[in-house]
Amino acid sequence: MNEAPQSDLSAVHLWLLLWKATKAVEAFAGGSISQFGMIPTDFGVLEALLHKGPLTVKQIGEKVLLTSGSMTAAVDRLEKRGLVVRSNDAHDRRARIISLTPEGRELIERAFACHRDAMEEGLKGFSEAERIVLLPLLRSLGRVAEQNLNQRPAENKQLRKEQ
Repeated sequence: MNEAPQSDLSAVHLWLLLWKATKAVEAFAGGSISQFGMIPTDFGVLEALLHKGPLTVKQIGEKVLLTSGSMTAAVDRLEKRGLVVRSNDAHDRRARIISLTPEGRELIERAFACHRDAMEEGLKGFSEAERIVLLPLLRSLGRVAEQNLNQRPAENKQLRKEQ
C-alpha cells in the first residue's frame, strides 16, 4: 500500500470510502453465500447458531443486526428448509430458542468453510499487516459511532427544549 495519504479527512469522505469498500466486499461475499442457496441474512443467522449455540430470536437479531421482523422472516425461511427449529425458552415463556437441526449444522459447517476460503481469496491482496492495523480501527470507529448515535436522542430533546 504505497498510495499517498488522502487529504480529505472529513467524516463524509470516510463514510464514502467505507461504503464503497463494504459494497465491494459484500458483492464478493454474496456470491460465495449464494452458491449454498442462501442470502446473507440467512447465512448470518446460521453462522451465529453454529458459533454461539442455541439463541433466542432477540439474541440472534443483535448479533446479525436484524430487526425483529427481519429475524422472524429469516427464521421462518430457515425453519421451512429444515435447517433450524424453534423451542420454548424454559426461563422466559415469551421467548423462543432457535437451534440448528443436524441438516442445518451440516450445511452451515460446509458453507462457512467454503465462505472463509472464498473471502480469503477475495481479500488476498490485503496483507496481514494491513489487517492488524485496520481491525482495531474499525472496532473503534464502530464504538464511537454507536456511542454518538446513542447520545443523539437526548441531544435532540435538549435542542427542542432550547428552541
